[in-house]
Amino acid sequence: MTRTKKKSEHYVNNAEFLEAMKAYKKAVDKAKKEKQEKPPVTDYIGSCFLKIANHLSYRPNFINYTFRDDMISDGIENCLQYLDNFNPAKSNNPFAYFTQIIYFAFVRRIQKEKKQVTIKQKLIMDNNYDDITLQPGEDREFKNQFKEYLQKNMRIEEPTKKEKKVVKKKKTSTTTKFFG
Repeated sequence: MTRTKKKSEHYVNNAEFLEAMKAYKKAVDKAKKEKQEKPPVTDYIGSCFLKIANHLSYRPNFINYTFRDDMISDGIENCLQYLDNFNPAKSNNPFAYFTQIIYFAFVRRIQKEKKQVTIKQKLIMDNNYDDITLQPGEDREFKNQFKEYLQKNMRIEEPTKKEKKVVKKKKTSTTTKFFG
């Protein structure tokens, strides 16, 4: 008895997605010619964006973030923003195109959140702990324990800045000396 492997269905069918993108592009071009408002994105295209963003958020490099919903929202927003840039004449793979857009939206959200965490940590370290930690009715012992915990466990990470590379050009001499 031979076993046949079931062909696994992908969550987004690229061929159907491409046809939907072609139809949407035609509708947008028609609206531009007739000087009408751009048509809304179809439900199928929107559901494809949502599926791509959800599945991409389950990758190991994105799964453990608490702001995963924000990442998904940013990805979908960027897809809608750059929807008109997809050209079916140049590419027949809208899945890859929009996956890249969502991927980089995720990376940008992670960078924004890291900057915010750094700012919060600096504010806590610079401010008076009494203003932050001591609530009415609490004693000093609690405040001191919380202060020690923060000092031991808070690492302040500076966001990395990209350095510009300086390219030095060699000086070329136009005059030559002959020794003889």
